[in-house]
Amino acid sequence: MKRNDAEQIGKLIQQFLRQESLESPLNEQRLLDAWPEILGPAATYTSNLYIRNQTLYVHLTSAALRQELMMGREMLIRALNTKVGATVITNIIFR
Repeated sequence: MKRNDAEQIGKLIQQFLRQESLESPLNEQRLLDAWPEILGPAATYTSNLYIRNQTLYVHLTSAALRQELMMGREMLIRALNTKVGATVITNIIFR
């Protein structure tokens, strides 16, 4: 017997995450996990990453890297959001 009201499991999971307000924290964690992949070897100079109010805070140990990342901030925001597939952050603050 075939069911006509069958839905895709991916849609059901996404719907559940949205209902339970878990979609945003999950996307934030995905973004933090994507940081080393997007940044590459320079990620070793970063630590204490966290997101608050759509702003990613990053502690840097290299002043030269801070300057370089500040110049490419918009491109970095776009790359991270694209990797996650949602607009998770709108700003990055380097400390």
